[in-house]
This record gives sequence, C-alpha cells and structure tokens, in this order.
Amino acid sequence: MEVVAADIGGTHARFAIAEVEDGKVLSLGDPVTLKTHEHASLQLAWQAAGKQFGRDLPRAISIAIASPINDTLIKMTNNPWIIRPPLINSRLNVDTWTLVNDFGAVGHAVAQLDDDYFIHLCGAEAPLPDHGSITICGPGTGLGVAQVLRVRNGYHVIETEGGHMDFSPLDGIEDQLLKRLRNTYTRVSVERVCSGPAIVGIYETLAALEGERVSFQDDRAIWEAAFKGEDKLAVAALDRFCLALGAVAGDLALAHGPTAVVIAGGLGLRLKDNLLESGFGQRFAAKGRFQSLMQSIPVKLITHPQPGLFGAAAAFAQEHTQ
Repeated sequence: MEVVAADIGGTHARFAIAEVEDGKVLSLGDPVTLKTHEHASLQLAWQAAGKQFGRDLPRAISIAIASPINDTLIKMTNNPWIIRPPLINSRLNVDTWTLVNDFGAVGHAVAQLDDDYFIHLCGAEAPLPDHGSITICGPGTGLGVAQVLRVRNGYHVIETEGGHMDFSPLDGIEDQLLKRLRNTYTRVSVERVCSGPAIVGIYETLAALEGERVSFQDDRAIWEAAFKGEDKLAVAALDRFCLALGAVAGDLALAHGPTAVVIAGGLGLRLKDNLLESGFGQRFAAKGRFQSLMQSIPVKLITHPQPGLFGAAAAFAQEHTQ
C-alpha cells in the first residue's frame, strides 16, 4: 500500500510517498521539502506539499516529529507548530496514521536498511549486530537520541530525549564553554553543545579565549566557514564540536548497553570527513576503565539521504501492514 511519510523537524518539513508491505518499506519516492517557518501549521504545510506532488495523496500518513509523542496535544520542541492527534484524520483527510518521534523514525531506518547505507567511523570494523542494543544519536536543529533493540523475531525502537542530558565538560576549554552557556541557560544540556545552533556558543567561547573579535553570529555562517576552511576560529569550533559529540555518543552507548552506535541527524553526512579526521573516536573511547570495551564497539554513520522519511514509512509498515 501507499503511505505519505512526513519528517517534521525544527527547520524543515519533508514529505514523500512510500510503498510498504509486510512490515517493510519497498520504495520511497522523491521528497518535497518545505521550510517550517514559511507555514503556520502541519495542515497548511501538508496542503502545500500536496500541490507540489500534483496528484491525489494516499489516505495514510506516517509522521516523524521532533518532539515527545502523546495522544492529545504535541508542542514541538524546536518548532512553534502544535499537533492534535485526535484531529489528524479530519485535518489531513486520511484514514490511517502513525506518529513517531523523529529519532524513533531514524531507529526504524537503522533497523531496516542494508549495511550498504552505513560507513565505519571508529571502533570494531563489524556490521551492526543482529541482536542487542544499537544507540542512535545525531545533531541537527537539536540533538536526537534513540535506541534500537534487535531481538530474535524483529526489533523494538525506544524513543528517548537523551539530547537533554546534562553536559559534562572534559577539559579547560569545555569548562569555559559551560561557564559561558550558563549565562544564557540555567541548565546546560548536551543539545546546547552538540546541535547545529550550538556551534555559535563554541565559536564565541574560542574567540573569547583567543582575544579575537567574532566574525560570525549566525550558526549557518559559522558552519559554512568551517566546512570551507575560511575562518580559523570556525574550523577550531568544528573540531571542538566533533570532540564533544564523540564524548556524548560514548556516554549514550554506556547508558544504553554498549553494542553498536549510529550517528545520524541533519549534520551527520556533512560531518563525515570531519568525524573521521578529528578526535571523535578517541573521545568516544575515553571512558576510563571501560576504554577497551568502548574500542570494541562498532560506530557507524548512516548515509541514506532521507533516514527520517524512510524510518517514518518503516514505522507505519510495522504498525499497520504486518
């Protein structure tokens, strides 16, 4: 059957038509991508996407949302939209629907995608395990975290809000970063350090330590300057970002049960070369008495261009087509 897969984040709303059968995704069409700030609600974005598809949409939808899921009212974490699940049928003109956390959707993608969609970052060079726990985390507008538990007859996805754990600095520079961030946020979570917008705080901290003027104040400008190597402070901020992400990914692996880790998120693919060349792997493994154990964990990067959409379709398939 056909289903519309939707991936609703803080910055973009993506829609694609998928074909699902027997609990699996058979195909995923080209996505329509909209900017969330250009639309006042999910319903209006849905209608705009429908016009771009230029066809009658399937009367089934699976929505991955960057927010905790409940049955009554969902206020998105990094987006002003409000979603009322009891009204989905009437507002979107569908008969069947599924709601899943955005990184829960990525968990479904990790569970169903072939090994070809993953590249090795660090740790043991082995495929993702057939049994056991897989931690998924990744930076985008926020820091998404989920867990996949593979068992004999399938898998379970555990949606989490691990991106809101407390940030723990590991050296003097991160001590200064934490001190600076506390001037803005009473409580500093790992999302304030390992997300797209977080690069601003890292960049400003390094500028203050070096006694240099800030050249950029927008996170997108800092990222572009860093990837292009056009600004030494931006490049240093990117390196520091990768270190922090490695430490956080390692902490999550320990908390979930260390079997395997997958890095995803809106920045995931863009960070590929930087993660391979930075101290990401060293920070991931630097867990004291558990260093040898951490070095044995395969850490992968998902390379599917739309894991949120694929995972939303997979979540629908698991719920409705088995």
